[in-house]
Amino acid sequence: MTVIDVKGPTVGAGQVGRSMRRVDADEKLRGEAQYVGDIVIPGMLHGKVLRSPVPRARIVSMDTAAAATMPGVVAILTGDDLLDIDPFWGHAIKDRPIVAIGMVRFVGEPVAAVAAVDETTAEAAVKAIVVEYEDLPVVGTLDEALAPDAPLVHDGPTRPGLFHGLGTLPERDGNVCYRYRIGTDEVDPIFETAEVVVEGTYEFPGVYQYAMETHGVVAQVDGTGITLWATCQHPFLVRAEIAALFDVPLGKVRIHVPYLGGGFGSKSYTKMEPITVALARKAGRPVRIVNRVDESMVTTRRHNARTWMRTAATSDGRLLAREARVWFDTGAYADNGPRVTATGGDAAPGPYRWSAMRVDALCVYTNTAPSGSYRAFGASHLQWVGELQVDEVARTVGMDPVEIRRLNLARPGDEVRRGGKPLDADLVGDVEKVADALGWDRPRDADTGRGLSVGLLAAGAHPVSSAVVRMETDGDVVVLVGSTEMGQGQRTAMAQIAAEVLAMPAERVRCQGTDTRFTPYDRSTGASRSTTLAGLAVQKAAAEVREDLLDIAALVWPHPVASIELRDGAARCGGESRTYPELIARRFGLSGGQLTGEADVHPQGTGSYAEGPVFWEVCIAAAEVHVDRATGQVTVRRTATIADVGKAINPQLVERQDEGATMQGIGNALFEEMVYADGILLNDNLLEYRVPTIEDLPAHSTCVIVENGDGPGPFGAKGCGEGAFAGIIGAIATAVADAGVPVRELPLTPERVWRSIQEMQEDHR
Repeated sequence: MTVIDVKGPTVGAGQVGRSMRRVDADEKLRGEAQYVGDIVIPGMLHGKVLRSPVPRARIVSMDTAAAATMPGVVAILTGDDLLDIDPFWGHAIKDRPIVAIGMVRFVGEPVAAVAAVDETTAEAAVKAIVVEYEDLPVVGTLDEALAPDAPLVHDGPTRPGLFHGLGTLPERDGNVCYRYRIGTDEVDPIFETAEVVVEGTYEFPGVYQYAMETHGVVAQVDGTGITLWATCQHPFLVRAEIAALFDVPLGKVRIHVPYLGGGFGSKSYTKMEPITVALARKAGRPVRIVNRVDESMVTTRRHNARTWMRTAATSDGRLLAREARVWFDTGAYADNGPRVTATGGDAAPGPYRWSAMRVDALCVYTNTAPSGSYRAFGASHLQWVGELQVDEVARTVGMDPVEIRRLNLARPGDEVRRGGKPLDADLVGDVEKVADALGWDRPRDADTGRGLSVGLLAAGAHPVSSAVVRMETDGDVVVLVGSTEMGQGQRTAMAQIAAEVLAMPAERVRCQGTDTRFTPYDRSTGASRSTTLAGLAVQKAAAEVREDLLDIAALVWPHPVASIELRDGAARCGGESRTYPELIARRFGLSGGQLTGEADVHPQGTGSYAEGPVFWEVCIAAAEVHVDRATGQVTVRRTATIADVGKAINPQLVERQDEGATMQGIGNALFEEMVYADGILLNDNLLEYRVPTIEDLPAHSTCVIVENGDGPGPFGAKGCGEGAFAGIIGAIATAVADAGVPVRELPLTPERVWRSIQEMQEDHR
């Protein structure tokens, strides 16, 4: 029997997150397939995708005759089958065809797809398709893409997608598809006269998100419309994109989302849904496509990035100005690149009190796999760079890293981004807490380094969520909310929120999975928004049911509503009590009926991105490392993270979020890297691409939960889970630098660290 933890209140007020029980998965997920791989539809076919073996080429010819005559092959999809629609999609920029049309732009791009009666036949048919390619010059790196005479990955006008949310997109400038600038020219005079200037160029690698469950989709296209069972984090956005792509009414597209086996941004927006729908449309039968790991690695990845940055300061450690230029490699298609670029641009200055700053961030096409979302995108790319420079300033002026941050960090209410939301956290207090948790002042040897990392992440995305809370005749409660469960615990948190409002055990609250036909709209699951925004909608909807219960109770007892208490699933007044089922029976005059609350959260004001974010997610961590100078091996001994969550709806889930973020951060900092050569991914498997294991976790790891009640969500909550990830990467980088090893490129593999040590020794001779 599969067992999951449900941590929730056993009673109402004051019990949020303070108890736990165990529930078998069948009870929690009753009536749902847990994974796309569990789903079997009558007549369902198996789909396989033919992917390009070359990074950039013109398709000269394609011969599908041999594959089409194989027994068991039902349909073969090529670009010729898409002439009746506009076959290009993309939520930021509409630049990606369902299958390659005339040209391929990266190794792994879908060229054709086969639907057959079983997986073996589909695989054999894919191998029987013969494609002739005319190789074209490859733009495999940022340098090649930005060269003056670089071949264009895309030509023609830029077409905005449905959900870029970044205002008017500029026309493409060579291979630059988007540009984000903030700041002024006032930085130049400051740098000319500053007593201390730190400057450098830094490299961040492409990384695979590696959710345990790969991408999978089942699609059915018939007279009633399009139905999908999909591993997607944003079902309502995918629904809109599929409706637009295939030119069908929105109401004719239905998406079921089972319990996802992880996401981390890899299942944000649209991924494998268009090709699965197109294949099912041609086959006239349901089709299931499930990626292998190597196929998911070329479906989406994290952007690699290059940053040039300089920081100016006074001789007594006061930070004055920062300037940064950042280039994000978004691969062959934009995916979420423009948003990553903008968020990275916002993260570049760091949360400091600058006299002036300037950032220029560019999103660049290359002939590599498309780059999209990954936990704490933007902040994870830039925070480690800025924090390395803050520490370098501190070393130069002889100041402790904690003290220089105490002197320079922004305070609550300070402007973080011009025109944006003021800072809503006590960063100085958080830094002091994380330093204490790490044991900042403990004695250490010369090979031990300690580092701090402080940043902010613009969190919440577009603030639109809605929820329905329904109390059944027997007093049990069903919560309908469109936030996707993928292991982060949103179903548990939503159940707890409703239970707290309704003063009843969380065990009697069930949170269903998303079905866009019945579940109310939720913008997306990401940007640490679910507990804050979807949770706020649940709280409001549950409050409507609570009011109904109190109104009914006021009919039972002729007393003011204020004298009636809801507790333990019953109304109480003057020593008497009525259970919720008794109150419902009183309302409807029989044992039947239900109470329903419905609520939404939407932007206040115009809702523009510039007015945001919903909240600033705190990205603070500290780390202690040991550097073996003979081998270059870096061992993370201790970590501490800050979960500045306003109110911890479920403290154990908060701790597990930070624990997982710490593990991923260690992988990103020390060994995870997608290695490309001439546009070809060389380590597209989990033997050569290493992810962290339990052995990589530090011996001592602490999550400090900070509850200041300053969040915009239910009970003063705000999201978590991404901040620790960005913080840990920066903390490890600054700790290695503190141990005397210069850091300019991640990951900090033993070879890279060893070479840095050798170069440093050469310089000192």
